[in-house]
Amino acid sequence: MSTSSPPSAPPALAVHILGELDRLITDAESSGKPLEVEPTRSRLFELFVTAQGAGYTEEGNDPDLTADGICRSLAEQWDLKSAALESTANQSKLPPEHLNKMRSLWSVMRMWMEWTYAWSRWDEFHREG
Repeated sequence: MSTSSPPSAPPALAVHILGELDRLITDAESSGKPLEVEPTRSRLFELFVTAQGAGYTEEGNDPDLTADGICRSLAEQWDLKSAALESTANQSKLPPEHLNKMRSLWSVMRMWMEWTYAWSRWDEFHREG
């Protein structure tokens, strides 16, 4: 008999953040507007600040809402790995809807990485004296 417990579900806040990221990306794709423009950029940053405040943006934390963790979660949700493998196996182009998701995901990851870096260096540039 195994004494290990089943994996726990991610906290509701992490699920909410991933859901909001998915919604913002989908809305931006539908409207044809880049994620990097207002008001989407500010909303994404608010989600980053929330994730950071909860400790989810630190490497090795669970849930993992680092840029890589978000990439893994949303790519799995959107079935991007299967689409990429199928495209490679068939030697065909990635379907446009999957390519759009990959581009959007990269945009979010890039911003998330930039914010993580800036946040980690805040104290370094705001010391007195």
